[in-house]
Amino acid sequence: MTEDPEVVTRRIAGEAIERDDPTGWFENLYAAAADGEAVVPWDRGTAHQLLADWIAEAEPDGTGKTAVIVGAGTGWDAELIVDRGYDTTAFDISPSAIETAHRNHPASKAHYVVADLLNPPADWHQAFDLVVEIYTVQALPIPLQPAAVTHVSDLVAPGGTLLVIAAARPDDQPDTTLQGPPWPLTRATIRSFTTPDLHLIQLDQAPSPTDPTLLRWRAEYLRD
Repeated sequence: MTEDPEVVTRRIAGEAIERDDPTGWFENLYAAAADGEAVVPWDRGTAHQLLADWIAEAEPDGTGKTAVIVGAGTGWDAELIVDRGYDTTAFDISPSAIETAHRNHPASKAHYVVADLLNPPADWHQAFDLVVEIYTVQALPIPLQPAAVTHVSDLVAPGGTLLVIAAARPDDQPDTTLQGPPWPLTRATIRSFTTPDLHLIQLDQAPSPTDPTLLRWRAEYLRD
């Protein structure tokens, strides 16, 4: 019987964390997937449904604007944003993920690059009109999440929009009860993306499109 991809992912992540390399497991997982030895649980060969829903509702026009996809994975979310006309940068800490994105989308107009959310390029400071963060912060151990949240928020340009999609958990659920990844986000963590000039303008919590027993946040923020 094939092993559950989520179990495999947690094992790979646990091994990296034990080596004091809490972000190294992304490359380990994507490299194993490229070799046919693992499956990336969140890679379903299409853009995330909640992102697609937001696009359908907001109908953003990316003409003359920039966008960045945090944790690009194999590129499906980036391709949806490119199709809206944005000059799109999509980054991942995993070189294997970026290689797979290039392979999946050989004619793409997106700029797929290797970069670390916890140490992003300096010229990305408030550089993007649209920032899309799906499942990346929650894939980091809880002690790393505040820094990741700060770096995500810092990407948003004046007048720009941030869209965050993440697994949800109650604020009173202790961290010690979580066996991640993922480490779902509390309402307090979702609100922590805000800054004095980056405001939460819409927050929805709804069942996951793929598993109604799980709840997902969809949060939209706007910078003055």
